Amino acid sequence: MSSQHNVEGKPSWIPKKERIWVFGAIAVSIIYVIWQLWSLLHLPSTTLHDRRFEHTFKDYGSNARIALFIVLANYVLAFIIKQRIWAKLAGLKKGMVMLLRIVKKYHTSIAILAIALITLHAVAVFMYGFKWDFNNITGLLALIVLLPVPISGLFRYRRLDKKWHLRCGLAFAILFLIHSFL
Repeated sequence: MSSQHNVEGKPSWIPKKERIWVFGAIAVSIIYVIWQLWSLLHLPSTTLHDRRFEHTFKDYGSNARIALFIVLANYVLAFIIKQRIWAKLAGLKKGMVMLLRIVKKYHTSIAILAIALITLHAVAVFMYGFKWDFNNITGLLALIVLLPVPISGLFRYRRLDKKWHLRCGLAFAILFLIHSFL
């Protein structure tokens, strides 16, 4: 008599259907960060304090901004779809639900890529010369608030985060928008 127990454990840290995208994004991010850090560390010191170098770290930030808008679209679309206005606009709601599925599928992997770009942006800013002005302070605060977001995201997979992922993510989004546009 074989005894098989139907053991229902906690879900894995990363669901099987997302593992390939998450690990792929981690691999691409690590390779890209190492490659770009290698390039940054081998620049002449005169280049680091040149106005042209400012475009380098701003490009990292601009690319991270695009990725973060896709990541934040997950929450915006979910909020919009829950509204009651969709009774008359059923066709539009179906399109938004389809778009939400796509955004949810790539939410984590694009967030990992965005964190890599943010890391490069922060490193390049410190290499250029950090000044205590409004823009740099809001960027530093956004970076500090970003630190617990991926960790709480892992806990989110296991339903252990108590909404910390959402709260830290929204706090980061507000600071990020202030940093980017003010």
